[in-house]
Amino acid sequence: MSEQDQTKTQIEVRDQQPVPEEEGKAAPQIPSELAILPLRGTVVYPLTAVPLNVGQQRSIRLVDDAVAGGRIIGLFASREPEIDEPTPDQVYTCGTAAAVHRLFRAPDGSIRLLVQGLERIRIAEWTGNEPYLTARVEPFPDLTEETLEVEALMRNVLDQFRRLAELVPSMPGELLTAALNVDDPRQLVYAIATYIRIDLDEAQELLEIESVTEKLRRLMVILGKELEVLELGRKIQTDAQGEMEKVQREYFLREQLKAIRRELGEEDEQSVEIKEFRRKIEESAMPEEADREARRELDRLAKLPSASAEYGVIRTYLDWLTSLPWSAASQDVLDVGHARQVLDEDHYGLEDIKDRIVEYLAVRKLRQDRKAEQDGAIDELPKDSIRREREGVILCFVGPPGVGKTSLGQSIARATGRKFVRQSLGGVRDEAEIRGHRRTYIGALPGRIIQAVRRVGTNNPVFMLDEVDKLGMDYRGDPSSALLEVLDPEQNREFRDHYLDVPFDLSQVMFITTANMLEPIPGPLRDRMEILRLAGYTEMEKVRIARGYLIPRQLRENGLRPGELSLTDDALRTIVRHYTMEAGVRNVEREIGTVCRKVAVQIAEGNTDQVTVDAEDVVKYLGPRKYYEEVAERTQVAGVATGLAWTPTGGSILFVEAAGMPGSSGFTLTGQLGDVMKESAQAALTYVRSKATEWNVPEDYFAKHDIHIHVPSGATPKDGPSAGVTMATALASLVTQRLVRPDIGMTGEITLRGQVLPIGGIKEKVLAAHRAGLKEVILPRRNDKDLEEVPEEIRQVMKFTFAERIDDVFAAALCDGKEAPDEARDGSG
Repeated sequence: MSEQDQTKTQIEVRDQQPVPEEEGKAAPQIPSELAILPLRGTVVYPLTAVPLNVGQQRSIRLVDDAVAGGRIIGLFASREPEIDEPTPDQVYTCGTAAAVHRLFRAPDGSIRLLVQGLERIRIAEWTGNEPYLTARVEPFPDLTEETLEVEALMRNVLDQFRRLAELVPSMPGELLTAALNVDDPRQLVYAIATYIRIDLDEAQELLEIESVTEKLRRLMVILGKELEVLELGRKIQTDAQGEMEKVQREYFLREQLKAIRRELGEEDEQSVEIKEFRRKIEESAMPEEADREARRELDRLAKLPSASAEYGVIRTYLDWLTSLPWSAASQDVLDVGHARQVLDEDHYGLEDIKDRIVEYLAVRKLRQDRKAEQDGAIDELPKDSIRREREGVILCFVGPPGVGKTSLGQSIARATGRKFVRQSLGGVRDEAEIRGHRRTYIGALPGRIIQAVRRVGTNNPVFMLDEVDKLGMDYRGDPSSALLEVLDPEQNREFRDHYLDVPFDLSQVMFITTANMLEPIPGPLRDRMEILRLAGYTEMEKVRIARGYLIPRQLRENGLRPGELSLTDDALRTIVRHYTMEAGVRNVEREIGTVCRKVAVQIAEGNTDQVTVDAEDVVKYLGPRKYYEEVAERTQVAGVATGLAWTPTGGSILFVEAAGMPGSSGFTLTGQLGDVMKESAQAALTYVRSKATEWNVPEDYFAKHDIHIHVPSGATPKDGPSAGVTMATALASLVTQRLVRPDIGMTGEITLRGQVLPIGGIKEKVLAAHRAGLKEVILPRRNDKDLEEVPEEIRQVMKFTFAERIDDVFAAALCDGKEAPDEARDGSG
């Protein structure tokens, strides 16, 4: 087995030149049976001299025998070059008879020889496989034509080869000269095919073509393809070299410009920028670690050319470091009276929240006023404890939409004389939004916390993190976990943003968070905050808020003067009662805005100068009523009870409908009820069945009747145990055919023994009952202390009944009346 050395082939091209027959010496005769030497990855053509390396043992023996004999061997390309010892079926059948001219034995045992291609041959029959391949061969001469077409093809091939030689600097000029001196078209084809780079399949195909004319055509195609590849490579190399030369030229020009400016006593832009950064670093009063990092990066910047990509990255980093308010702080306004006045001006009610803010300011004021006389005692305390006591307030406002949580943060900032900044966390899923991206990423930036502090320009703003309960979590991280450090007074003194990678003090920031629901907030994050709940407003409070805040704002936004529109209290109560059903006042303001716009149209058209809207006029401006007091209508049949529920948007009422029909299917629950609510319904049914005999209900009533409980609205998911007493009352009303009082609502969890357990959300539920027009509310006995949160005006107009057992609920909620006959029960509900 032999293999061609591609590198050696191009280096020793002088040995590859055509070797014409010597004058007076006949061409060697080709024996009919030859030793066959398979070639790996190369094809030897007639009339060409090619060096070969022989390393396989059987191939070395073949060469030794050939040299000792007639020196004629058969060179055939292997179909699969990766096989060391191919079999006869793995060798092409068309090859070249060659004479061995020179032979050299290397120290490693391999043989290097120079062979001269003689003539095309093909294998007629394989005659042996050991010790090497032998075969009977027959001549396979080329078909040569002497026509004008052949002459034209030769000229085209020579022209292409000349262009190819110009594109390959490593190709010696002797090759081109030798090719130009060849007159025989057959010899020209084989000589050029040996010189150029060509695939094995194409080289074998060129050898097997019989007509020299077709060989020339095929060689033109191969040369054309190689020319395209080399020209494209030359273009790519030229473009790359031109770009490098451009960069180098710009670099030299900049260096020359710097030298010229130095001679003229001027400074270049980069030097000015570095001096400016140095000045900012000195003036920013950074902590020691940040200052050291900033100066280190500045030294790196000074050594880089301004055109470098790293220059822009370091420059942006230094810009962030020097623009942060490391020591810039707002002067706190600690006037407690002023703070209470501002809070009252901006918000009606919310006394608990206002008292907490006033307490915070009062503590700050006392600590500052008495600092001189307490210096000795404070110096003895750890500094960390002093800082936490002074700045450790992190408030969380939890309540339904529209009750003023976000605007309350603005009022706190105005009352304390601090700047206000707000960031909405709704839908944030990437931890980098809080902590920032590392500088290794392209386009990296600090997180929202650092960005907001830089934007506000002080290190002690009132920072509101809105919608903290709507943080998400996915493969990019958990932002709520990243907030643990931000909202922890023990850790945020050295908050380390991933982009800055130096500590920044957030302990002076007054963080305030808002949420509609407390449950989605993770426990560790909830533990770091002081929870302040904001319930909904009563009807009277909404009227006062509309009168004092919403109407003046809508008059300004709609271009009306104060005297051009007035709404009576009855009109405002009508809007609140029949056109909105919410805990806050957002929709109330929208409806008032609608009235203002319609009045603006009348005034703009010149139809009137002043409009007074009374209760009877609201329909003209807002259309038909949107909400009705339907409690009385819904409870006109037995089996319907009115319950109270808590929702993220405030309290609401819900109806529980129970129906019975003949059958034996069992107990059915509908209305998108959760597992806890379904269990409450089962407990209610069990208790009602245990009381059936006492109520004189037939013993076989539950065996012969199907019971169905439905809780509208069916498209809204519902869950929780507080509807237990409502379901029990609806079932009791169904089986006894006693109506439930239409002006009463109820809430509470029940047990199988008939006990009524306490629940949450009392204030929201009572406000919802008042909005719905109920006069009485049944509550668990252990919730009596929660009535203190209910506004006094509600407690004065509503009656509250406290129940320890479910029988107390039945006694208060079910109307007195005789039991209905059995046939009436069969289709009740």
